[in-house]
Amino acid sequence: MSNLKEKHSHHSVVSLNIGQYYACKSGEVIRTLLGSCVSTCLFDAQAKVAGMNHILLPHIADMNKFDLNARYGIHAMEMLINEMIQLGARRTRLQAKAFGGANVLTTATAGSTPGTKNIEFIKEFLELEKIPLLTSDFGGNFTRVLFFHTDTFEVYIKKTEPVLRNLALSQEEELVRAVSKEKDYSGDIILFDE
Repeated sequence: MSNLKEKHSHHSVVSLNIGQYYACKSGEVIRTLLGSCVSTCLFDAQAKVAGMNHILLPHIADMNKFDLNARYGIHAMEMLINEMIQLGARRTRLQAKAFGGANVLTTATAGSTPGTKNIEFIKEFLELEKIPLLTSDFGGNFTRVLFFHTDTFEVYIKKTEPVLRNLALSQEEELVRAVSKEKDYSGDIILFDE
């Protein structure tokens, strides 16, 4: 653990919770804790712009909850990409690293887990948008703590202990239960070009 701490000690650390995203040009470390959720680390090496999101589920159920949109796949990806473009990134130069999608929720049924759906979404989105996925660490039955260094574009992963796992799971299960009560609705998305 001391090596891991040393790697991050000279950087400002930004922590992401479920549904949040962050982009910067300043060489910060972006940290998050994942269970069945997924995070995508995007970067434009030429513009030195990087960012990360924390996605709860692939689709939104209620568009009236606009402030929660970043919890859901397509919205979380587009919000992060648009923020990065505003900082000088070009969509055509983006590269990705993606993580999470563990099979850890007790509400999951075999073959249709939130983690599996999240993994499928991320892979399909990146392929459709022609954003290369350079590396990934998906699935499993454990949670992950990610540290994304936005200056070097390196990602450090720590498989978590039971205490952190229980924290991640309780947050995710509560949100999944709330989302399952929302009605399904697909709305328009405004995409911004470079």
